[in-house]
Amino acid sequence: MQKKFNAQQKSEAQKKMSNTEYNNYVSRRAPKSPIVRNTILAFIIGGLICCVGQTFMLLLKKGGVRTESIPAAVSVIMVFLGGFATALHIYDRLAKHAGAGTLIPITGFANAIVSPAMEFKSEGMVTGMAAKMFVVAGPVIVFGVSASVLFGIIYFFLGGGK
Repeated sequence: MQKKFNAQQKSEAQKKMSNTEYNNYVSRRAPKSPIVRNTILAFIIGGLICCVGQTFMLLLKKGGVRTESIPAAVSVIMVFLGGFATALHIYDRLAKHAGAGTLIPITGFANAIVSPAMEFKSEGMVTGMAAKMFVVAGPVIVFGVSASVLFGIIYFFLGGGK
């Protein structure tokens, strides 16, 4: 009972704090983030992911794939690798250390689609996995498609569609 009373007293005391006092309290209690270390890791891991993509680009070029087809092929390969690594729980462990370095490349997009799908797969194929797959990436896809249509219409009316 005493513990519950103390928690209630703390809550009431926190309600009486001004915004400045509360912000000072939170900044004292919050763990300090190693910003420099996180930035360096994000740069290195993100760069390594991009190097993997560049390697596939060079291998496809050396393999005789048409130059116009290489960017699309590399995108498909990288999305597959990102999704596959997410399914094996490798991407999440990597993201824990690399942070934004795993979000920026195209593999981060694959992770954003596969993670919710895996989380909700127990709810079934349609109502779980298929419905929740685009929870995170859906707005990005909608914006991309909408912007493409808008820019296509503008391009067409400005005479580029002749």
